[in-house]
Amino acid sequence: MDQPVKLREAVREKYGQAARQAREGAQKAECGCGSCGCDPITQDLYQAGETAGLPAEAVLASLGCGNPTALAELRPGEVVLDLGSGGGIDVLLSAKRVGPTGKAYGLDMTDEMLELARANARAVGVANVEFLKGEIEHIPLPDDSMDVIISNCVINLSAEKPRVLREAFRVLRPGGRFAVSDVVVRGPVPPEVRRSMELWVGCVAGALEEQEFVRLLREVGFEDTSIEPTRIYQLEDALALLAEAGMDADAIGPAVDGRFMAAFVRARKPGGVR
Repeated sequence: MDQPVKLREAVREKYGQAARQAREGAQKAECGCGSCGCDPITQDLYQAGETAGLPAEAVLASLGCGNPTALAELRPGEVVLDLGSGGGIDVLLSAKRVGPTGKAYGLDMTDEMLELARANARAVGVANVEFLKGEIEHIPLPDDSMDVIISNCVINLSAEKPRVLREAFRVLRPGGRFAVSDVVVRGPVPPEVRRSMELWVGCVAGALEEQEFVRLLREVGFEDTSIEPTRIYQLEDALALLAEAGMDADAIGPAVDGRFMAAFVRARKPGGVR
């Protein structure tokens, strides 16, 4: 089994388990970035008013590192795609922002997450959403069909990031916006961290370096690229992640202090009306 397939299966298993635990009412089990010990990554991403009225399962299955629905400045009537939509929290929030004349799609490869997301949409009676099964490296939508692509701590999980970005560019309409939250790296990271499957599935080891992310976006054709830090993770955050992955946290921790950050990544497909 090659590395992309191996990683994809590990991600599918972990996030399937997270969906099952969310349905059982577990307290943000697996938390998206390691486990509940990494609260600094997943906590306080949404204002209380934003999640009011959403099913508890949607909030419990929120595995992100940011709030792309707020930062993307979604407008009424737009069509939005969430890459790796999980339990559907960002799709439901997007649907509210684009209104009844717009639409929000969610794409996920995990059956348990799709089942949970569809149940959450039914529970709140949201009609302008659709959840699709598929991989972010192979988006099952036509060219030039989306106004905005969002994602929340998912692109870093892919072993084929250039393909993900090419697919995002393909499905965006001219002038369409790429507006994702992701974990991004500043500077070198110890190779043992990069090699750790557990940390990769937890969304740290697979994170792109800041300038590499910008370079890849520009290579596929995006313009107006920018990366805005929203949280910078300090030594105490790294210690919890490394210890849970069975690594020597005391030895490696200082080398990753402040290197990982949650960031809002923006880019635009050329053309269209600005």
